[in-house]
Amino acid sequence: MGAVHAKSMDPLPMHGKDLGVNPDDLMEHPEPEPDAKQEILENKDVVVQHVNIQGLGRTKEDLLGYEISDVFNAKNLIDVMKKAHIARQRLLRLGIFKEVEVLIDTSEGADALPNGLDVTFEVNEIKRLTGSYNTMVGNNEGSMVLGLKLPNMIGRAEKLTFQFSYGTKETSYGLSFFKPQPGYFERNLTLNMYKVTGQFPWSSLKETDRGVSAEFNFPVGPTSHMLKWEGVWRELGCLARSASFAVREESGHSLKSALSVCIHIFTPGLSLLIRMSILSIELAGFTGGDASFFKEDFELQLNRRLFWDSVLSASLWGGMLFPIEGKPSCIADRFYLGGPTSVRGFGMYSIGPQSEGDYLGGEAYWAGGLHLYTPLPFRPGRGGFGDLFRTHFFLNAGNLCNLNYGEGPRAHLQKLAECIRWSYGAGIVLRLGNIARLELNYCIPMGVQSGDRICDGVQFGAGIRFL
Repeated sequence: MGAVHAKSMDPLPMHGKDLGVNPDDLMEHPEPEPDAKQEILENKDVVVQHVNIQGLGRTKEDLLGYEISDVFNAKNLIDVMKKAHIARQRLLRLGIFKEVEVLIDTSEGADALPNGLDVTFEVNEIKRLTGSYNTMVGNNEGSMVLGLKLPNMIGRAEKLTFQFSYGTKETSYGLSFFKPQPGYFERNLTLNMYKVTGQFPWSSLKETDRGVSAEFNFPVGPTSHMLKWEGVWRELGCLARSASFAVREESGHSLKSALSVCIHIFTPGLSLLIRMSILSIELAGFTGGDASFFKEDFELQLNRRLFWDSVLSASLWGGMLFPIEGKPSCIADRFYLGGPTSVRGFGMYSIGPQSEGDYLGGEAYWAGGLHLYTPLPFRPGRGGFGDLFRTHFFLNAGNLCNLNYGEGPRAHLQKLAECIRWSYGAGIVLRLGNIARLELNYCIPMGVQSGDRICDGVQFGAGIRFL
C-alpha cells in the first residue's frame, strides 16, 4: 500500500484530494479487489511501529511526545488515520507551527512487520518574532490592537506577548508570558504587566490602572476554572469639570490586591439544548491594599432550537458586592447596568444610583432576558452571507441598587424587586465570527425611574457580552 498523505482540516483527515476516500466508505463499501497488503491493513489489526517528526528547530521533542503518543494505540488503518488527525490538531493548537502534515506508510527495514505502519508528522515552525494588527469589538466600543509575539521561546510552547490597544474609550498596553503544561494545553499559567487608561462618560470618570497579575487556568470535567491574583494601583480622576461632588470624592489613588476565581460551565446536553453558566468570585483586601470587599457575579444562559431554524434564548445575570472592614465600596468596583448590551432601551450604564447626572453604580443587581432569533424573512443570501443575519425579538428586565446589609436576605430581595426597569422590541443581529456581534434594535423602554436615561427608538449595540 502506498503512503497516505493528509493535509485537510476536515473533521476526519481522509477527505482531502490526496486520499480520495471517506472512512465511512471504507467500512461500509470495501474495495472489491484489494491487493493482499491493502486488505491486511484495512480489515485486520495493524501495529504503529514508528512515529517520526520532521522539521523541528527550536521545539523540544519531549513536548510533542505528549501530543502524539496516542497514535501508537491505534489498532487498524482507520483508527490510525483518526488518531493521527487528532494528534495533528493538538500540534496545531500549541500555536507554534504554521502547518502540520501527516504521512502514513507501511514500515520498511529489517524489523518491519507485515502489518506495521510508520507515521510521520512534517511540521513547519512559525518565526521567532511575529507581529499582528487587528481591530477588536468590545461592549459598544472599538479598538485598534497592535501586537508583537515571541512564540515558543524556550521550545515548549511558551509565548511572550506585547500588546498595545487604542480604543474609543480605552487605551492600554501590556506584557504577558504564557506557559502551558506539556501534554495538557488547557492547564496553563499566564503572568501579566499592564497599564490601562479608560474613560467612563456616564460617570464623568477617568481611571488609570497599573498592575500585575497571575492567572492559572485548568479544566475539571465539563468546567473550566481560572484562579487569579491581581495587584493594581488605581488612579481615579474627573473626566469633566461638571463632574458631581460624589465623583470628585472618589478621585485619588488607591491600591487593590485581590484573589478571584472564575468557573465557566458549558453543557451541550441534548441536541436541542445548550446551557452555559459563569460564576465569578473576588476577594479584595485579604492580601493587602486599600480596597476591601467580597464580590460575586454570575451569568446563566439557556438556548433551545425551535422549528424553522429559530432559537429561543433565556439569560439571567446577577451579582452582589459586600464591603468589609467597614470600608465603603469604590465606584470602580461596583456594578453597572443598562444599554444595548444589557437592558436595552436605556442609556449605556444609565440605570440606578446617580448624583447630578453621574451614575455611581450599585452594590447589587439582576438582569434577565428572553430572546427569539429567527432567519431573515424570505431567507436572502441563504447558505452564504445571509446566514450571518438574524431577526431578533426581545424582552429585557433588571434592577440595580445599593443594599443595607444589616436588614437580611428578605429585605434585599424586596428592594431588588422594586422599581424594575424593562423593555421590549425587535431588530436585526449580525454575527461577527463566533464571539462578537452587532445589533440594531427598535426599543420600547418601560418602568423608567427618575434619573434614568432612555433610548426610545432605534439603538445600536456592538460587543461580545450580551444579556
